[in-house]
Amino acid sequence: MSAFVSTVGAGNRGLLNLKGAGSGPLWPTSAFFDKSLKTVLGSKITNQRLLTRNLKLAAEYDKEKQPSKDKWKGLAFDTSDDQQDITRGKGMVDSLFQAPMGTGTHYAVMSSYDYTSKGLRQYKLDNNMDGFYIASSFMDKVVVHITKNFLQIPNIKVPLILGIWGGKGQGKSFQCELVFAKMGINPIVMSAGELESGNAGEPAKLIRQRYREAADIIKKKGKMCCLFINDLDAGAGRFGGTTQYTVNNQMVNATLMNIADNPTSVQLPGMYNKEENPRVPIIVTGNDFSTLYAPLIRDGRMEKFYWAPTREDRIGVCTGIFGSDDLPREDIVKLVNTFHGQSIDFFGALRARVYDDEVRRWICGVGVENVGKRLVNSKEGPPTLEQPKMTLEKLLEYGNMLVLEQENVKRVRLSDKYLKEAALGDANEDAMKNGSFYGKATQQVNIPVPEDCTNSLAENFHPTARSDDGSCLGHF
Repeated sequence: MSAFVSTVGAGNRGLLNLKGAGSGPLWPTSAFFDKSLKTVLGSKITNQRLLTRNLKLAAEYDKEKQPSKDKWKGLAFDTSDDQQDITRGKGMVDSLFQAPMGTGTHYAVMSSYDYTSKGLRQYKLDNNMDGFYIASSFMDKVVVHITKNFLQIPNIKVPLILGIWGGKGQGKSFQCELVFAKMGINPIVMSAGELESGNAGEPAKLIRQRYREAADIIKKKGKMCCLFINDLDAGAGRFGGTTQYTVNNQMVNATLMNIADNPTSVQLPGMYNKEENPRVPIIVTGNDFSTLYAPLIRDGRMEKFYWAPTREDRIGVCTGIFGSDDLPREDIVKLVNTFHGQSIDFFGALRARVYDDEVRRWICGVGVENVGKRLVNSKEGPPTLEQPKMTLEKLLEYGNMLVLEQENVKRVRLSDKYLKEAALGDANEDAMKNGSFYGKATQQVNIPVPEDCTNSLAENFHPTARSDDGSCLGHF
C-alpha cells in the first residue's frame, strides 16, 4: 500500500512539474482514459487545487457524446443482474484473478430458474397454425373480459373476476389456454390443490403473491398478464355436510373478495405500505359455482359464464383432435352424433385408446421383461410408434367400450354391496350374460357352457354344470 501511495504521489508531482514547466498535458497519456474523459479532466483541474494538494477529478458522462469505441461506456447504464453476470463472466479472464466456481463472489446464489415464478405458464400454441378450435362465444367472453380490465372506462365498475363454469370434461381450461396463446398472454396459474394447506393462511398469502407477480409482469415487462385459477370450487367450495369448512376456505374467499374490491392496492404479506399496482384480471374455472361463498360470486365482483358447447363447437373441437388422422368430416359428424351425450374430453380419450393396439404390438416385440430397460435410461432413445389407421368402425367400437365402462361405474356400486353383504353384486352380471365370465379360451373354441342345477343340496344337483339355470328342486 505504501508503494502504491508513493507512486501516486510521484504521478501527482510529475503533473505539477509538467504544468509548471508548460511542457505537456495535465493528464497521463494512458490508453485507459478516453479522449472525451481527458477533456473533462483537463477542464476540471485548476492550478490552485493542485498546489493545495486537493486534487479532485470530476468525470461527467454524456451518453450521446460518448464515442462508440469506448469499451467502458456500458458501465454507466448497465441494468443487468449481477448474479447472472458473475456466472456468465466465469472463465472470461485469467483464472489467476478468479475464485474457483462454487466459492467466493463468483458463486451465483440464485440460479436462472429462481428468477422465474413457479406459477408462470408459457403457452406457445397457435390455434390457427396447429388447427385447434376455439369456440366463438368462449373466445368472445374471455377476450372482452381481459380487454375491459385493461381499459380505463370512466364511471363504470368492471368485475375483476370471470368465472367460467360448466360440466366436467368440456374443455374449459384448454379453451382458456388457447385464448391466452392467441392474445400473447403468459398467465400466472394456480390450481385447487394450492388452495388448502396445513398452515393456516398460507393459500391466501399465495394468492396475493401470485397476483403481485402478474402485476409485476405488466408493470416491469410491459406485457399483458392475468391470474388463472383452475377448479376454484374444488378448493374453496362446500359439497354438503361431508366437506370440512376450514380457516383456509374462509381466507381464500375473503382474499379474493378483497382483491376484487381493491384490485390496484394488493399488498404482499407483511407489507403495509400503500403501493399502487396494475390491475390484473382474474379468470377462474369450476363445475358448480353454487358451492362457493355467495358474496364472492355476486355480479360486482365476478362475471359468470356458463360453458355448454353446442353441436358445432363439438364438431369443431373433434376436427382439431382428429386433424392429423385424415378422418373425413362426415365421419367426425357421425361420431359426434353417436356419442352426443359424452363430454369433449371423451373424444380425446377415444383417440388415445386406439393407440392401445400399437403399444401392445411394441410390448410383444421387446418382451414384457424388457419394457423398463427400453423405456427408462435407454441408450436407444424413446421408441417411435406407427400412427394407427383411424376408421369410423374402430372408433365406434372403442367408443362403445368406454361407454360400457362408464355405465359399470354408475351401476355397480361395490361400496354399497360391501357394507351389506359379502358379494360382488352385479359386477359379473354382464360377463355371465355374454359368456365371457368363464375365460376367453372357452369362447375362442366355441365350447358351450353346460347349464343345470349347481346347488349341491338340491335333488337334481348336476356336478358338471358350470352355470345355474334355476331348475334346482328340493327343500334347502
